[in-house]
Amino acid sequence: MEPVAAVVATEALQGWELTLVVAENSTGYFGVYLSKHGLSKPYQAQVRRGGRKVYLGSFAIAEEAALCVARTPEGRAAAAERAAAAPPLTSEEARQQAQAEKLTLLVAENSSGYFGVHLIKPGQPKPYQARVWRGGKPVSMGSFATAEEAALRVARSPEGQAVAAERAAAAPPLTSEEARQQAQAEKLTLLVAENSTGYFGVHLNKPGQPKPYKARVTRGGKTVQLGSFATAEEAALCVARSPEGRAAAARAAAAESQGTPPAVQSGASPKEEGTVPPMPPGAFVKEEGVVPPMPSDAFVKLEAVVKEEEGPDSRSKRQRAM
Repeated sequence: MEPVAAVVATEALQGWELTLVVAENSTGYFGVYLSKHGLSKPYQAQVRRGGRKVYLGSFAIAEEAALCVARTPEGRAAAAERAAAAPPLTSEEARQQAQAEKLTLLVAENSSGYFGVHLIKPGQPKPYQARVWRGGKPVSMGSFATAEEAALRVARSPEGQAVAAERAAAAPPLTSEEARQQAQAEKLTLLVAENSTGYFGVHLNKPGQPKPYKARVTRGGKTVQLGSFATAEEAALCVARSPEGRAAAARAAAAESQGTPPAVQSGASPKEEGTVPPMPPGAFVKEEGVVPPMPSDAFVKLEAVVKEEEGPDSRSKRQRAM
């Protein structure tokens, strides 16, 4: 058997509807062992059958050996046991896993909201069933606790990936308003930024082109391109779906909830309406109508004031005021 790359092994895995069972050993996979370093095929695949070790062959990469194990009854049984023991994914966990695997949870106008997902047993612990059509026949892929987890199972299948590719090729670009509505539906945040596009992770690359906006993030110290888009909002939506975008949104929300003010450049201070600047040393406030304090040796001189009024008898009345 010719060596295959890990990605080819993964594609074969999806075609067979198998699972590469991970394990805490030197290779990272159940039933796979590293025999001798330096050999062209250093990885061995083996399982226990009837109480004995059964050697399945040697392979160039661990994934190829794990694929061989996954095809065996022992490998299938181990995958089924792990799946039964694993706790169900929440809706958010399923979305994050799809993002990590670069898969699309395909929406559809049905009772579940997702392509290939059907609500079979309402009220049961696992009411959603994932199924696709293969060779003209429906193939069930299992029952799940949430619609998103079932949609993730469909998205991993060859049929799900084919439909996702078809939709991506046929779908028109999102308008700015459509991108905002989609972000709201997915409970994502289009992070604003002080740059030419107005959005975090979005850059105007080729003005005048059909898709002038590029979405990119920094991952592992390197710049990762996420694609080109017709509108800044569509590119911002792509960034918001990424782990980096979600992390940035979480940090922004935490800072806002704590009342943290915007970052101020070194040596600058925020200017607020109605704020009085600090007074220089020795200065004082002069208020209108306020009499300054008198010296200790000062006195007040009072003078008599005489006011005359004309009475009804035309005689002068003299008033004395002190």
